[in-house]
Amino acid sequence: MSSLVVADQVKQRRAVHRMASKKESRMSRRNSPTFSLVELVIVLVIIAVLAAVAILRITRSAQFSGGAALKADLRVLRSAIEQYRAEHEGKSPTVADFVNQLTKFSNQAGDTFADAADTANSIILGPYLESMPSLPVGAKKGKTGVAAAVGVDVGWVYDETTGKIIAGTDAAEKDSDAVAYNTY
Repeated sequence: MSSLVVADQVKQRRAVHRMASKKESRMSRRNSPTFSLVELVIVLVIIAVLAAVAILRITRSAQFSGGAALKADLRVLRSAIEQYRAEHEGKSPTVADFVNQLTKFSNQAGDTFADAADTANSIILGPYLESMPSLPVGAKKGKTGVAAAVGVDVGWVYDETTGKIIAGTDAAEKDSDAVAYNTY
């Protein structure tokens, strides 16, 4: 063979090799694990929707937490009142001394003492609460006062004749279901 033919064959082989490698690189680009812009946008939209749902749930939980805390506090207070009545021959705590009668030691007559040693051989009863819970909702949030009617520093409204206690909120203050807090 002549050297021209051999050189021509080498050129042809190189050209075929170049074409094959270009074809392979194009195919490898198509099969590579990169994402198109549309795929990235779809993923971002899905993440945004999930974040929006999570934020709504978190804010809704915060709104419901006040009502749940109020219900829990009322359950504790009502239970303490019932225990007091059971141990004091059916007498309810008085409005005037409500906090002391539920948070301190007492005798059968309802007199309160700082500790059990002060009762001077009387029957020792209570305490029924560690401390008076503060109102967890409404404009008077944080108030712990107890009175027979709604007032400025009143967190809880108590009727000593029935033993009923409710939140000292206005009727206009309602939970997310439009239920007035003072009806719980």
